[in-house]
Amino acid sequence: MGISVVLLAYKEAENLKVLLPEIKKYVERCKEDYEILVIDTEKVLDDTPKVCKQYGVRYVNQEEPYFGGAFRTGIKYASKDKFLIMDSDGSHPPRYIVDIYKMFVQNKCDVVIGSRYVKGGVTNDSQSSQVMSKILNTTFRIFLGIKAKDISTDYRMYDTKQLKKVTLKCNNYDVLQEVLLKLRLNNKKLKIGETPISFSKRLYGESKRQLMKFIISYIKTLVYLTGIRLKHVIKK
Repeated sequence: MGISVVLLAYKEAENLKVLLPEIKKYVERCKEDYEILVIDTEKVLDDTPKVCKQYGVRYVNQEEPYFGGAFRTGIKYASKDKFLIMDSDGSHPPRYIVDIYKMFVQNKCDVVIGSRYVKGGVTNDSQSSQVMSKILNTTFRIFLGIKAKDISTDYRMYDTKQLKKVTLKCNNYDVLQEVLLKLRLNNKKLKIGETPISFSKRLYGESKRQLMKFIISYIKTLVYLTGIRLKHVIKK
């Protein structure tokens, strides 16, 4: 029993100095045993190892490349029955940890999403990013049959046991849609909850997303995941 808090980091030492004390404060309010894992780049690029040591959290170098590889590394090393993942750039305020946890436990959910697009949710992203995000979310919801409004954010709590059973192949942010589809294919009764959050701008540093690569990756992933869903339907 307990919560594995997983942070995926890419040169986020300055942000982690702010976030780690806040994360500890709020996760302790859940009154469960917990661990915090920071999944850093394959090679050390900044002071992240020192910051992790300073705050007494576990430091792990990712074992596969890209965002998807860091996510898979986090899944591998998580040891608690609840898996909470969030950005390490400050865009996911730790104060929502308790809301996500309560919905997960009280509603007996398999996944809970900290959502920008349910009632009460807010995003402070640029207008163009908001439009692209909503188009992406609507398209993937329709093609994959996932009943959630915000399927492109990684502020989520999962059932760790179910998470460890899925094989994830996507390398970029599209792994966030892949994991929801594959969890649903493994569990017909998969229950997804959404609780509102305010999505903030990063604290320090610059975004690592490259727009054209981002768009091309998602188009390829939509075709790939739709094919998986159709194969599953045909087999049935």
